[in-house]
Amino acid sequence: MGKQEKIVSMFNDISGKYDIANRVLSMGIDKSWRNKACKLAFDFYNQKTVEKIVDVACGTGDMITFWQKIAKDNNIDLQNIIGVDPSVGMMDVAKKKLPEVEFIEAGAASMPLEDSSADIISISYGIRNVVQRQEAFHEFARVLKQNGLVVISEFTKNEKNSPIDYLTDFYINKILPTLGGLITKNKEAYTYLPNSIDEFLTTTNLCKELKEAGLEPIYTKAFSMNISTLIIARKI
Repeated sequence: MGKQEKIVSMFNDISGKYDIANRVLSMGIDKSWRNKACKLAFDFYNQKTVEKIVDVACGTGDMITFWQKIAKDNNIDLQNIIGVDPSVGMMDVAKKKLPEVEFIEAGAASMPLEDSSADIISISYGIRNVVQRQEAFHEFARVLKQNGLVVISEFTKNEKNSPIDYLTDFYINKILPTLGGLITKNKEAYTYLPNSIDEFLTTTNLCKELKEAGLEPIYTKAFSMNISTLIIARKI
């Protein structure tokens, strides 16, 4: 089994407890991260009608619910939203929550979507799980309309420059795997999380990869003691 297949299998295994684990481990703060991502993306896109949003690595559909809510709250006509994920287990949970949404089983680097068909592509806490990341960025550029946006929320690698950075590192590396393991009965999955963050790119290097794919970063900001980073890039 290859690395990508192992990651997908892991998510299939924890899919039933994934939502509650997210809420507990982030202490609910992930809701504010997702809210900010959606609000800022709609502000940057500056259109009252959005024909299509594609949420990649959609998992259990969390981010889709935020897109729908923020669009409604801001009187934006969101005509269609599609969830894409290689994990059938995660999408089975999403389909029960969001029966009206179309879900497609596919990886980020190869999506069965038409060229220049999406206004916005989002991927929340999933890009570090994509083995073929550069291919995925090129795929995003292919599927996006001209001036369309990529919205990435992720746990990026940060330098440890303050006591708070070390405190955050202690929580992610020591406490989170134990709590996640207790909730999901799969400690390995939540040991993978801090390891995947530590092995991932810095925000600067991630932005370089986006530029190489023709996606120009227009906004980057870290939230909550640099735990979560939001990057918004435009197809140029």
